[in-house]
Amino acid sequence: MSIWGSLIGGFVGFSFAGPIGALIGSMLGGRISSARRSSFQRNFAHSQQVFAVALIILTAKLAKADGHVSREELIAIKDKLKIPEHEMDQVGKIFNKAKEDSLGYEPYAQQIAQIYRNNPVVLDEIINTLFYIAEADSNVSNSELAMIRNIAKIFGLSESQFEGIKESRKGSDKLNPYIVLGCSPNDDFTIIRKKYLRLSKEHHPDVLMNKGVPQEVIEESKKKMRAINSAFDQIEKMKS
Repeated sequence: MSIWGSLIGGFVGFSFAGPIGALIGSMLGGRISSARRSSFQRNFAHSQQVFAVALIILTAKLAKADGHVSREELIAIKDKLKIPEHEMDQVGKIFNKAKEDSLGYEPYAQQIAQIYRNNPVVLDEIINTLFYIAEADSNVSNSELAMIRNIAKIFGLSESQFEGIKESRKGSDKLNPYIVLGCSPNDDFTIIRKKYLRLSKEHHPDVLMNKGVPQEVIEESKKKMRAINSAFDQIEKMKS
């Protein structure tokens, strides 16, 4: 199912406070009620809209982290989210609003962390996608890397988890398998296998879909799955 039915309009009539609600509300003339109580983020369709808007806002902040928004980054955002041409206008409005407002990325990241506090794997996928956007111009700047690292910290991810996501972005012949799986060469193979099985389950496309990650983003998670599988295969050969 696509998230691009009515991205902004889908928020009308729902209670959604915080910086995300304020940003979308300013575009809707205040039609999002902050007083009403809603299970917005627990509804599957709406959780996908929340994910998409959260990702657009953070990519807008990331795209200007090094002082400019490159053409390659804009193309990457469009391609990664598979934004159809007829929806580019409303997505562009969210992107530009987030890019131009004076609020830093931290309050948005804090709200996103709260929304997905029970779904840390969704937060993993947001970090993974931010890396994809930053890599679009073939150069992840120091400011972009620092921002992604700090967002991961706000999300409650450990340094080991962050490094695992970062390492999984490399090709299978270049990655450090122990960093990808978050383990040590000194760990018993039984422990390594348990970590591998846990990561494989958490990042399975069906699991991510059930947690509200849009199909448009899940394709990128498959790259992480390939890295996880490759890392385990490499360690298994070394240990045998």
